[in-house]
Parts: sequence; C-alpha cells; structure tokens
Amino acid sequence: MAQITVTIDGKAYRMACEEGQEDHLTQLADRLDRYVGHLKGQFGEIGDLRITVMAGIMIMDELSEMTRKVSALEAELASLRSNRDGSLEVQQRNEQALVSTIGELAARIEGLAAKLNGRTPAEVN
Repeated sequence: MAQITVTIDGKAYRMACEEGQEDHLTQLADRLDRYVGHLKGQFGEIGDLRITVMAGIMIMDELSEMTRKVSALEAELASLRSNRDGSLEVQQRNEQALVSTIGELAARIEGLAAKLNGRTPAEVN
C-alpha cells in the first residue's frame, strides 16, 4: 500500500491507499479542503468537528443529487431502448408485409402479362 500525506484545513493527515491511487486521493482531499475552507469563510471558527460534519453533509447532498440525475438518465435510456426495440419490431413487420405484398403483386403482374400474351400462368413458368 502506498502512503501519502494530505492537508485539510491546514492539518496534515497521513493516509494509505492502493498503489497508483495517490493522485486521486490527493485530489479528493483537496476538494474536501475547499469545502472546509468555504464553510469556514461563511461561518468562521465554529469547531473542526462541526465544519467537517457540515462539509460531509454538503458532499452527501451533491452525491444525492448526482445519484438522482443518474437514475433519471438511466430511466430515460431504458425508455429510449424500449422505444427503439419497439420501432425495430414495427419496422421488421412492415418489411415482411412489404415483401409479401411485392410477391403478391409480382404474381398478379405475371398473371396479367400471361393473359395479355394469350398464355395461362402455368405456361409462363
């Protein structure tokens, strides 16, 4: 395991993480530090624990909103896929009907052509 030191609200914290995740953990700590700094700017020194809890609640609020948006997008995607699948089925049925209709028309045209030429349809084949 890798170990790094992050700074949040001017205090250093030594943390362990998986190899290769050091930059990611540093970025997360930097974001948390910005939340804490923002809250301290708004409310002043109200205690480290209270500031940390408020920052955590803000982050959870953002996560909740993002989760809601992802769920809405997943539902929209499912709906679009369902509509696509339904459209494909309709298209396939229409194509089958068209092929059948073209076959029937071809047979009728052959029959008419045979009549015009004075032959029976069996003689054409």
